[in-house]
Amino acid sequence: MIKIKLFGVREDEKDIAKDWAKENHVDVTFSEDILTLETVEQLKGFDAVSTQQTGRLDDRIYGRLHELGIKQIAQRSAGIDMYNLDKASENDIIISNVPSYSPNSIAEYTVTSALQLIRKTHLIEQNVNKRDFRWQKEIMTKEIKSLEIAIIGTGQIGQITAQIFNAFGAKVVGYDLYPNEDVRHYIDYKESIEEVVTNADIVSIHMPATKDNYHLFDESLFNRFKDDAVFINTARGSIVDTKALINALDSDKISGAALDTYENESTYIPKDFRSTDIQDPILIELLSRNDVIFTPHIAFYTSTAVKNLVEGGLDAALSVITTGSCDTRVN
Repeated sequence: MIKIKLFGVREDEKDIAKDWAKENHVDVTFSEDILTLETVEQLKGFDAVSTQQTGRLDDRIYGRLHELGIKQIAQRSAGIDMYNLDKASENDIIISNVPSYSPNSIAEYTVTSALQLIRKTHLIEQNVNKRDFRWQKEIMTKEIKSLEIAIIGTGQIGQITAQIFNAFGAKVVGYDLYPNEDVRHYIDYKESIEEVVTNADIVSIHMPATKDNYHLFDESLFNRFKDDAVFINTARGSIVDTKALINALDSDKISGAALDTYENESTYIPKDFRSTDIQDPILIELLSRNDVIFTPHIAFYTSTAVKNLVEGGLDAALSVITTGSCDTRVN
């Protein structure tokens, strides 16, 4: 029987994986460990591996996988920036992802975050918890309908986010290296990122992480934002220079940020730090600010998305074993 090992398994994934294993007559084994140079040894006797890696994979693992006869790594997410695709290819390792598992989940969360920032619900909740029920200027807000929304990256998630904002009656502008002609009736494309952020009240990122867009949102780009704009990142943390973002908040260049991803999150997310000190001063700063809503890379987290991620990873692993490739390979 084919044997697949799932690394980084959460409780909410196990029943889905068991049902898939039964349906496909495959032996699926679970491990809560992440894939490391030490844990890779657990793959002796297995045919494939699926994982949900968040931190960078040690380059030496690819060679060891090759020695163990493993021909692929099936990532249970869309992001692949944690892998060295060249090193994987050198060792005949196919890397796959799950490129589209529930774009609605992330789009809906993005709009939820925008509403929280614009309507200042987090500040209102703080006041209510203190039994302060006054109507005050600092919690007076705007209507989404009156705002301009910038969508950076107009793939499936960006398109759905734009559709929702459009339904509010807001003006939606966008930027993408490859504009989609089919969505021009509700996204007004601009020629550059600099142009698209200039007049936007809300700027929302929906780009994959690449070598070319590392810290794309830096001090120079934040300085081009409209005063009092809010910034939302439900994409990848590495796209944003977090120190530059904090400086933009400190200088009142932008009025708030909702961050579901953070460039140094892999040490902390998704883990329990209730009884452990956080050593990252930037993360501590983000968590302490009233003008930042920080969430633990959870925009995707719906029952639909989890099911699609687990089954998508397992389908890719099985396909590589049985056919030598899969539709979602990225190298």
